[in-house]
Amino acid sequence: MTPGFRLNLNKRIFIPVIRGIWGAAFELARGPEPRLLVLVAALVVGVAWWTILSPERWLTVFFICSLLLPPLPLPIGNSGVHVAPLAALIGLVAGAMRTTQWRASRINQHGTLPLLFVLFLAVVTLSVAFAAVYSGWKIALGSLARVFLFGIGLYVFFYTWIGPRENEPDPVTFARFLFRIGLLGAAFACIDFYFQLPAPAHYAPQFVWLKHSVLRRAQGVFYEASTLGNFCAFFLVMILVAAFLPRDRRVCSRFVLIPGAVVFSAALILSSSRASVVTVVVAGAIFVYLRRLKIKVVLVAVCACLSAATAIVRVALPTFSANYWSRMALSMRYIWSFPDGVLSGRVRNWKTLGNFLVQHPWHLLFGIGYKTIPYTNYIGAHVVADNTYLSLLVETGIAGLFAFAALNIAILRTAYRAARSDKSDAAFFGTWMFCFWCGEVVQMLSGDLITYWRVLPLYFWVLATAVRESGD
Repeated sequence: MTPGFRLNLNKRIFIPVIRGIWGAAFELARGPEPRLLVLVAALVVGVAWWTILSPERWLTVFFICSLLLPPLPLPIGNSGVHVAPLAALIGLVAGAMRTTQWRASRINQHGTLPLLFVLFLAVVTLSVAFAAVYSGWKIALGSLARVFLFGIGLYVFFYTWIGPRENEPDPVTFARFLFRIGLLGAAFACIDFYFQLPAPAHYAPQFVWLKHSVLRRAQGVFYEASTLGNFCAFFLVMILVAAFLPRDRRVCSRFVLIPGAVVFSAALILSSSRASVVTVVVAGAIFVYLRRLKIKVVLVAVCACLSAATAIVRVALPTFSANYWSRMALSMRYIWSFPDGVLSGRVRNWKTLGNFLVQHPWHLLFGIGYKTIPYTNYIGAHVVADNTYLSLLVETGIAGLFAFAALNIAILRTAYRAARSDKSDAAFFGTWMFCFWCGEVVQMLSGDLITYWRVLPLYFWVLATAVRESGD
């Protein structure tokens, strides 16, 4: 879109038409509430148009909505309505208006990863038909909606990698922006947990049972605590990678990274997500191996931040702190003798799904429909898989599981190649993504991480930036 065309669209067409429509609507509206709705609608349309005028602007709006705004308390969906998908639709319009500016030639230079992204999306989309056959059209619509939510992350990946742009963006500047809004989200999660603020929508009922009270686990603006924990783990890995860069290449100074690490660590502890702690541990171990660092130096840095966060939680919430560390110690002690109790009933659910596949082996071919396990009666029991690989096997069959496995291998291979790049930005983003995704591959054994649609676009943005900066 040329500047001249944009100016013409603004002044000669768009503004007079919108003024006329909303002026008439405001005059026809009777009473304060209808007029307020008209003003809100005008504001939404104005923000949408302002966002579309720049090809990069919608990503900023989307991440602000996704990472800082809670769902609206409307009776639609399991957890209400969220505005982030609307921002993604605006981004889709922004991309469609600039089809000639897409750098499609880059796909030929690096075709494996995008091909596997598209293949996996195609498999889960086709599985919606089986959701309709086995579970009915209502559950199939829910399955289709979850395919769309997963597709947002894929669109962010492709747009960041080969999408149109006015100026070549500085990825470090945008990463610094993401770190800041992530820090706001983590800080709010801590405040939300301490004061137990009322949830604005239908959040997951996840609690910490203390001796004299019951507390809702830290969830922040997300639907449930595990997403918050995964989100905090992501930025803790970023801080670890950035802290060992030369001073002139750091995303933020250590005076910002260290307090940030304390806040993210505190939010991770308050989320009570043990699996996310495992992600950080695995990512840290991979980082030490990748950079050939002295493990003592990394341990000192990690333990210092963890100790500071632990001290803060201990002072603010001594009962919760004692309960948390007792739970961690018992988990490590009884993981082999009482795995189902340690894993919060996951083993029992896995056995239920395994027995279903044994009794109905033909479902290994195509599955019963993407993201239908918790909602369908077809299995004979309402269970939560809490295992990405088993969930995909039951819901999308061997085809979906193999496509996802190949996709994970491609993500790790691509990120590792970027991490070994001579280009500083590519090496930073590649290392960040490679270390974190190694932890994700492990955490997927105890959680359905591809349902975390509000944070997956963030992860895929880092991956796409690593690919773009490496020159692939």
